[in-house]
Amino acid sequence: MSVLTLRRVNLTEVDWEALDGFPDRVLFQRRPWLEFLERSHGAEPVVAELRSGGQACGWFTGLVTRHLGLRVLGAPRPGWTTPYLGFNLAPDVSRREALMALPSFAFHGLGCVHLEVCDRWCLPADLAGLGGRRSDTKTFVADLRPDLDQLAARMTSGTRQNLRKGVRAGLLVEDAAPEGFAAEYYQQLRDVFAKQGLSPSYPESRVEALIEGLYPTGALQLVRVRTPEGMSIATGIILGAGRSAYFWGGASWREHQHHRPNEALFWYAFRTWKGRGAEEFDFGGGGTYKLKYGAVELTVPNLRWSRWPGIETARGVAKATTRARQRTPVMTGARRQTG
Repeated sequence: MSVLTLRRVNLTEVDWEALDGFPDRVLFQRRPWLEFLERSHGAEPVVAELRSGGQACGWFTGLVTRHLGLRVLGAPRPGWTTPYLGFNLAPDVSRREALMALPSFAFHGLGCVHLEVCDRWCLPADLAGLGGRRSDTKTFVADLRPDLDQLAARMTSGTRQNLRKGVRAGLLVEDAAPEGFAAEYYQQLRDVFAKQGLSPSYPESRVEALIEGLYPTGALQLVRVRTPEGMSIATGIILGAGRSAYFWGGASWREHQHHRPNEALFWYAFRTWKGRGAEEFDFGGGGTYKLKYGAVELTVPNLRWSRWPGIETARGVAKATTRARQRTPVMTGARRQTG
């Protein structure tokens, strides 16, 4: 195969339906999610055709933002609450060779000074000899293909016991309507972070934008867990498209943790997305507690290139600043929701 190159395509000329038909397509490469990032982060979506010898053989999806006045190509970038972007490839195309085409496209074609890519289907072996800097994104994924009895059997005995405990407590799990859900979820999220002396890593307005942009597409599930008296004690936001469902966020009131609402929420989400044809449930991020749901740990490599020395250092400073903001004092003992 000849050397691969990338050619940016105007968004109005993209055949979105054809791209969404790629087997390796993930939700975060689809147009509604890109538009959500454009609104919430001021990011500029970039779709590029991958070519070999003048023939199209795949696509790349990312977004350009500015940091300190400099253009950065992210696929994705930290803080976007977006785990994966990257490539969609024809079956005979090497993901490693596709990655090799990115630096030239980013630095010369787009005028960027820094590039990051986290591709869901990229393997550590694909990165051999590519240069740049690598870090690993850890997540946990549950296989939804077995029948429900097998899914339950893969959970730990303690998790199954907690599910039964929730049933005995009369917990009600339901799909929630979008109206007012962002505020309900965010109240509980503040309580979750307050337990650790932190503040949430994103504002309530991002949840509102997410619901506004994704709920009408059918790719977003809003889940609520209630007590028999009707009080909301836990909420979850689940995304899904094609073969994969993704846990975007969850929250609950500390004082009701003894009812084990999170177990009930995840079991409900498993059944929902399995029924919609999803083959895997990606919990997103670390946290070994996710193993109790029958998930396995997955490592997805993250690769970064910088055009100039010092940019990687600036990236590290920016991440440290973000973490410091989260550690600002928060009001503990948040008022609980009674609705």
